[in-house]
Amino acid sequence: MTKSLDPAQPASASIIERPLIDDIRLLGQLLGDTIREQEGEGTFARIETIRRLSVAFQRGSDPEAGHKLDALLRGLTSEKTMSVIRAFSYFAHLANIAEDRHNIRTRAALAEKEPQRHEGGTLAGTFERLAGAKIAPRTVADALERSMISPVLTAHPTEVQRRSLLEAERSIAQLLFARETLKGERERKQNEIMLRARIAQLWQTRLLRYARLSVRDEIENALSFYQMTFLRQIPRLYAELEDHLPGERIVSFFRMGSWIGGDRDGNPNINADTLELALRRQCETALRYYLTEVHQLGGELSISRKLVGSTPELEALADRSGDENPHREDEPYRRALAGVYSRLASTLVMLTGGEALRHAVAPGEPYIDAGELEADLAIIEDSLRANHGAALIPARLAPLRRAVDVFGFHLASVDLRQSSDRHEETLKELLSVARVSEDYSALDEEGRRKLLLDLLRDPRPLRVPGVVYGPRTEEELDIFEAARDVRKSFGRRAVVHYIISHTETVSDLLEVLVLQKECGMMHGVLGDAGSSVELMVVPLFETIEDLRNAEAIMRAFYALPGVADLVRGSGAEQEIMLGYSDSNKDGGFFTSNWELYRSSTALAGLFAGLDGIALRLFHGRGGTVGRGGGPSYQAILAQPPGTVEGQIRLTEQGEVISSKYANPDIGLLNLEALVAATLEATLLPSAGPAPAAFLEAAAALSQASMKAFRAVIYDNPRFVDYFFTATPIAEIAELNIGSRPASRRSTRRIEDLRAIPWSFSWGQARLNLPGWFGFGSAVEAFVAEAPKERMALLQRMSAEWPFFRALLSNMDMVLAKADMHLAQRYSELVPDQDLARAVFVSLEDEWRRTVKALNEITGVTTRLADNPALAASLSHRFPYISPLNHLQVELLRRWRGGEHDDKTLRSILISINGIAAGLRNTG
Repeated sequence: MTKSLDPAQPASASIIERPLIDDIRLLGQLLGDTIREQEGEGTFARIETIRRLSVAFQRGSDPEAGHKLDALLRGLTSEKTMSVIRAFSYFAHLANIAEDRHNIRTRAALAEKEPQRHEGGTLAGTFERLAGAKIAPRTVADALERSMISPVLTAHPTEVQRRSLLEAERSIAQLLFARETLKGERERKQNEIMLRARIAQLWQTRLLRYARLSVRDEIENALSFYQMTFLRQIPRLYAELEDHLPGERIVSFFRMGSWIGGDRDGNPNINADTLELALRRQCETALRYYLTEVHQLGGELSISRKLVGSTPELEALADRSGDENPHREDEPYRRALAGVYSRLASTLVMLTGGEALRHAVAPGEPYIDAGELEADLAIIEDSLRANHGAALIPARLAPLRRAVDVFGFHLASVDLRQSSDRHEETLKELLSVARVSEDYSALDEEGRRKLLLDLLRDPRPLRVPGVVYGPRTEEELDIFEAARDVRKSFGRRAVVHYIISHTETVSDLLEVLVLQKECGMMHGVLGDAGSSVELMVVPLFETIEDLRNAEAIMRAFYALPGVADLVRGSGAEQEIMLGYSDSNKDGGFFTSNWELYRSSTALAGLFAGLDGIALRLFHGRGGTVGRGGGPSYQAILAQPPGTVEGQIRLTEQGEVISSKYANPDIGLLNLEALVAATLEATLLPSAGPAPAAFLEAAAALSQASMKAFRAVIYDNPRFVDYFFTATPIAEIAELNIGSRPASRRSTRRIEDLRAIPWSFSWGQARLNLPGWFGFGSAVEAFVAEAPKERMALLQRMSAEWPFFRALLSNMDMVLAKADMHLAQRYSELVPDQDLARAVFVSLEDEWRRTVKALNEITGVTTRLADNPALAASLSHRFPYISPLNHLQVELLRRWRGGEHDDKTLRSILISINGIAAGLRNTG
């Protein structure tokens, strides 16, 4: 290969894969041309040599490949290194675009070729399965009416893509899609010219941010996904459901959530001001979308009274519009929409201070809430239906009505989150100043509960007028008061949930109820009929111990007098968040998943006995499997029986947001998968609880797995030295990828490190340790007593138990993305090579045990045997990801050796970006 960055096409490439390979080849050729033009033939030749040696090293085809690669990389200047790293990084981004397009193409081709065969994760497939189970459309609609599905966007520090790059890549994706319908050589040539321009733009656009993201930046980044995808595709999702359920009314059960601007846990940059900013900008985004759609609708509904009638309600709406233009006198729909636009424009000014782009009539009276806007749009739709205009509804009016119902004036509910110790600290000062308790923190749990219950029954506030409290106390009170105010301005759904990190006791829950009372968010007092609070108190159980205690804590909370009635009066829902990240870092992959399973089952059993209160589990999933990542469809179906029941929220974090939702078509497929899985988990007959033998085996595996995990990670006092030098964890802290610090405290303790950079670092070093470590030892110990019988049991569990099967599937994916040869290269960075060898041997031994166990249980010796699409994807990617790893190792060696020039640091950070893009999961 001499003319382009060209993927090697395997001889066995299927007909289905060839379009993908052709797209990657085209984009690689255009990138190669750009590099040759702008960097020279020598740079291009160097890139190809590095790629070829990296492939040889990975495949073991050349015993000297590693030495040759080392010599070549060490001889590169900083400037040459930068060019090479940029080339491989951009190729990874372009390959992502080609794959996304191919996924859409493949699904469409399958639907056309075999219309009766529908994949899992599609609404068509789900409704086919529901029909096969004799579940009536009315039953489905009733289930949706009781449902709540909500992806929640977070601003965790793993998103490495700049918005400028996302927009350029979106243009490339659109051009690639357009090639499938081009006619003639001239059109294809013009398309290629435009592709070449966008790739040149990419090459001349810096990959990195020079300044760390502010909270405002994170808010704007999140809003871009609403503009690209959610505002249009979520109404499309509902339209598809309506197609499958003709004649049934589909309530708006699918809504968006956000942590951006409200997640204060460990982030000193989040406060009352950022909460208000987030809601104001979200409101502006929603209102400007509505204004644009209303303007477009006015252009389309040029219906003349002289040709067709309209309802009296529509005529009255038109008369109230203030539109006296004689040219529109006979066009009541346009006049009505002019009035709607003017009221929306006034609403925009009132809520955000922004100005609308057009003013056909004088500003009208602002809408009090989104319900008033929806009522006006309903008048327009009713008139169209009554006067032969039904054909004009689906294209724009119906999606707009659905958008208003789903997004309101708030766009997405912003969750508040704070650590329980900050609530304790705040109440300690309030109680001390009020002379209620000298030292609240000194009270035992029973004493705290009694005091807090007494406060909740007392209508009098704790705050003493005229007293200036400490700044940390004022900060906490300010956020509650800001939440109260934005709910009044933007609607009750603007802020609904208050999440308590590190929930360990019942008093942690009661403290947030007391703080709501202090800030005017409790109506009535505990024990009064009809008393309520505005924010749902959501405990977050994170560590292994917390997960084990979750059911007991919630049982004790609901046993307190008045608590259940208070929750019923506040909406009769209890959300509980389960943390995948810290539990993994605490006990390892298998134990984390098992304790999440056990906790979910126990909580579902508890709430089944609480009359009139619905449980909703909120899954704090990350991008990597070690943090609960993996395909959402399979993950939801693998939940324990009875734990979904139409209710689920889950976080969408880091680069997962970009990979799922930057492309609108891919975004719709991912939204569809969430609904499909929730419907199936709720309505399809379940196999029932797992057999006792399965549960006992899982418990034994968990115990052995956690023991093996902690023996290496925590019991070896020098493991932390290995981790900080055999991964780019220190350099990741320099990457401007989020407003949140990488560690909760300024220490090198693994306990204090956030789970996100922990997973991110292992992914960069290609070991992916959080996604598999400990499993091999657990299986080895479990089968030792009765090898034949116990292995047969594990094989049965894999075949019959969705939880275990999904766990193995995710582990299979992690192992496929890992590379022990590259991981060993990273271990060469450890200054103490005796330590490096000792630790790496323990990691490699566990790797071999895990691969052996997985092979024996599944009966398959190759990775991703049941996912050929992903296997093919990785085969195309690895030749371009691996060189980035080799380059990163060399750059880390230079940087840590004292070469602290700007180009070396920037090259390291670009390599982090490229590897993250290539693997498509970081944190």
